[in-house]
Amino acid sequence: MSALKREAGYCAVWEFIVRPDRAEQFATAYGPDGAWAQLFARSSGFLRTELLQDRSLPGRFLTLDYWTERSAFQEFKDRFGEEYRALDERFEGWTDHETLVGEFTPTGAGAIAPRRAIPDRP
Repeated sequence: MSALKREAGYCAVWEFIVRPDRAEQFATAYGPDGAWAQLFARSSGFLRTELLQDRSLPGRFLTLDYWTERSAFQEFKDRFGEEYRALDERFEGWTDHETLVGEFTPTGAGAIAPRRAIPDRP
């Protein structure tokens, strides 16, 4: 089964505030075919990376890293920790701020409850 067809059970979301002089390089390195995704792809549990850029604040980016499960990401870090740290250090000066927004469980379209109509207030 291809990686894109396997179901994601874990997604790590990171927020970055990127220095203006590094935004283009950041987008390349952190995008779906960038250095991080290439490193993550060394693990069979990695599915994909998405990169989002804020429309209102162009220096703000979110990465969404999808894995088959949280333990797959942990196993990756255990196995490739040295490479992970080296890449993190390589790009360290590109951002003014980096934070883990959260760890999420992706839900399928069928699992999301439909919106209920909100009645008009008198």
